[in-house]
Amino acid sequence: MSGKNVTAVVAAGPEGIAQAARCLETGGLVAVPTETVYGLAARADRPEAVAKIYAAKGRPDFNPLIVHVAGLEQAARYAEFSDAARALAEAHWPGPLTLVLPRRADAALAAAVTAGLPTVALRAPAHPAMRALLAAVEFPLAAPSANRSGFISPTCAAHVLASLDGRIDMVLDGGPTTAGVESTIVAVRADGSVEELRPGPLAVGVQAIGGSIEAPGQLASHYAPGKPLRLNARAAEADEFLIGFGSVRGDCTLSARGDVNEAAARLYAALHEAARAPQPRIAVAPVPDHGVGRAINDRLRRAAA
Repeated sequence: MSGKNVTAVVAAGPEGIAQAARCLETGGLVAVPTETVYGLAARADRPEAVAKIYAAKGRPDFNPLIVHVAGLEQAARYAEFSDAARALAEAHWPGPLTLVLPRRADAALAAAVTAGLPTVALRAPAHPAMRALLAAVEFPLAAPSANRSGFISPTCAAHVLASLDGRIDMVLDGGPTTAGVESTIVAVRADGSVEELRPGPLAVGVQAIGGSIEAPGQLASHYAPGKPLRLNARAAEADEFLIGFGSVRGDCTLSARGDVNEAAARLYAALHEAARAPQPRIAVAPVPDHGVGRAINDRLRRAAA
């Protein structure tokens, strides 16, 4: 699409879902709310549709995509599910958990979805709009976060338009998302062990140490607000926009009462606000590194890199 086009914003009701399904059917790009962030969806079984995701985002082609499915039955068409993987899916789907599993030899997915890897990342999202959309189409949806690559992830329709207006066909507007940080990603290994590749809303598995890129969100520099970002700040310096937490008051706050779940939901909105502010630098108050706080700190470290 040329930059002169304007992206349609449609309410995520039955008519909007039907319009989005028609757009995806013909190979279009639709930003869709999930319980974590807005995803940029295209049909995962068409190479030309998946290529549009990479082009719109300016995303490196070695960075794989998450394939969104209605549930375990559909997911099993694309990946080999061990007993350990099946148990995780049954316990946490639909929800903010992505499983990286061996790709089936007969998986009818575009090669770019898995970036040439022998594995595939799968998730069954819980958001009613995304679930309705998956029910309305007969194909899986590749859907990374709906923002230009490396930029701040979107938690509302306005955030999507900030970097993708004119580059995608439409946005299904379902209001602000709730979890606020991307899904937890775990790889289930051949020996049954579970390795966490990206922290998120759920605590599952053992944290992976280093290694190659197997899943989205593993790039060292990511979620960037376009300004220098200082972490663990107790006060702002003269040229800084301060994002507060708990007792550290800021120009805005992740959570005045020090609630990490509220902080996760507000993280990207606060970074968007800081990016628009006149101050040339950003500072962020310390956030406890437990629960979803681990995911918040992971995103902040990558934003500061």
